[in-house]
Amino acid sequence: MDKVIDIKALSIYSDQETIVQALSLSLVWGKPVTILGETGSGKSLLVQAIMGALPKGLEMEGNISLFGQSGLSQRQIEEHWGNDIAMLPQEPWLSLDPIMPAIKQISLVNWLVRGFAKEKSRKVADQALSLLGLDDSLQKVPSHLSGGMAQRLAYLCATAAGGRVLIADEPTKGLDASRRAQLIELLKKHSEFGALLTITHDVEVARSLGGELIVMRQGEILERGDCEAVLTNPKSTYAQELLSAWDFRAPSSTRSLAKQNLVQVKSVSKSRGGKTLFDGLSLTIKAGEVVGIVGDSGLGKSTLADMILGLTDTDSGSITRSEKFAPAKLLKLYQDPPSAFCQTITLEQNLRDLCGLHKIDFSKVSELMKDLKLDNTLLNRTPDCVSGGELQRFAIVRVLLMKPKLLVADEPTSRLDPIIAASTIKLLLEQTRRIDCALVLISHDLKLIDQVSDKVIQLADFAPPHLLDAEPMQTVTVS
Repeated sequence: MDKVIDIKALSIYSDQETIVQALSLSLVWGKPVTILGETGSGKSLLVQAIMGALPKGLEMEGNISLFGQSGLSQRQIEEHWGNDIAMLPQEPWLSLDPIMPAIKQISLVNWLVRGFAKEKSRKVADQALSLLGLDDSLQKVPSHLSGGMAQRLAYLCATAAGGRVLIADEPTKGLDASRRAQLIELLKKHSEFGALLTITHDVEVARSLGGELIVMRQGEILERGDCEAVLTNPKSTYAQELLSAWDFRAPSSTRSLAKQNLVQVKSVSKSRGGKTLFDGLSLTIKAGEVVGIVGDSGLGKSTLADMILGLTDTDSGSITRSEKFAPAKLLKLYQDPPSAFCQTITLEQNLRDLCGLHKIDFSKVSELMKDLKLDNTLLNRTPDCVSGGELQRFAIVRVLLMKPKLLVADEPTSRLDPIIAASTIKLLLEQTRRIDCALVLISHDLKLIDQVSDKVIQLADFAPPHLLDAEPMQTVTVS
């Protein structure tokens, strides 16, 4: 069977460390390969090496052959981009043009790469956007899309040129359950007529795609084999821990004893692009309380959280915040951590600037990094030289240093493997409860939200506003 991609003894290293160690794998037509592993294990660097796009400061040894050809120059590798090999990157907002409407981004691929006439390019783009539920977002720029919507747009841009080989880096991150299932089906169809290499920390994505499964940790392959066989009977200790952590259970002590009112939301309504996101929503958030917000992509989860923080105005109704704490105590943990850090300075300098501005003891950084399983050597790197999951944990370190009174966490575990995700949620709950900080948790993971929340706001299409009283949790469903 012809090998589309053949990697032999690939190592990736910097001056200080070896990040990927002597990795070998082959990708053939019709048989998907999925790499499952922790954040920071070198999965995304492997993809960048295949595409000839390693970050500056990193070198590689070993051999990568594409379509039976090895020793290709950078220009020869780039000739395969789009036409033969498509890549769906982990951070959609960084891969999309920030000022170009969604339909134009796909139309340009159809026109420039596939050679379609402009009218046909737009028609095909329109059909593709409708297929993935983006027909109301044709003229929106990426910053006006939710995380899940941006991820779907990035998928359409990556596959528009018709490349038979698709490399997908965390393709379902930020997607709600229905869109996640839809994208998985598209990936499975792609693997039937082409070749598919998927990078993920999501056990269920790996299980759904099937084929060969490779389990990685700290740059090494620990286990490989038929996907179902590995997931049913894992041999390595790490794979066993990964599967165990996937069935996360919140500690019983996470429920709060509600205290003072921090935020009162009364009869709030909000529309966007002619669509009503919610109408007549009322809610009280108390100190130390966990409020979960769930719902499909594009229904206004992040918009509601921004209104609670005062970052976005309401159309009607009122939001009253306690006068007992300063604006700096109202903080947000953003869904897209790369855009929340200065990219030109080290992570240490990012944190030192914060500590200097707010007179925070810098020694607290090491304590939080240890709790979040972050190595101190990462402080010497710039944000673009750590994994998405590591950067997300640095963002958590940064907000916890500020000891907020109200923290909005927008998809805080979407970039994390199950083991790190479970410990991160546990730490967030412990730290916020310790300082009586209210936590507004946005997630597509209804199971997680149910386990840790005192109140749940569920945003859904076509559902009239109503409040269901249930102990110990309240659920608010709004249209």
